[in-house]
Amino acid sequence: MRGPVQDVPALLQPVAHALLQAREEVIEMMIDFPESFLWNKPAGVASAGFHLQHLSGVINRLLTYARAETLTEDQLALLAKEGKPDESIRARDLLNIFSRQVDDAVTQLRNTAEQSFTEVRGIGRKQIPTTVLGLLFHAAEHTMRHTGQLYVTIQVIKNGNINP
Repeated sequence: MRGPVQDVPALLQPVAHALLQAREEVIEMMIDFPESFLWNKPAGVASAGFHLQHLSGVINRLLTYARAETLTEDQLALLAKEGKPDESIRARDLLNIFSRQVDDAVTQLRNTAEQSFTEVRGIGRKQIPTTVLGLLFHAAEHTMRHTGQLYVTIQVIKNGNINP
């Protein structure tokens, strides 16, 4: 409870707060995370690397749909790479990408007209119907879900409870 995020419409304040909180938590939990474990899947759960990629990717994709745009070839290529180990990618790079994505999302929230909240938008190739507001809130709740999953993965790895 920090008060309103400047220039974000009142009904989108929960979205902005969830995204900003997720960023703070993700950055904090990644302190001292062993880089060599970025792609490990302890107990078969998704890797920290996947969660970091997915956090950025899902926000990017859902906000693209909220703008009534289709995904680009670059976005689809990034989606295809999510969770695939890439030793050239560092955790700090994934954190920087996520942080920028949160900034971009908050900017989009600031620029989202309240009269557009109930406009119908389609998701994916099947154009599953939803609304601008539905997409923005789903971006927030999905981000928080993966933030929690990332937390569990990191704790298991850091505490050595399961041999990654």
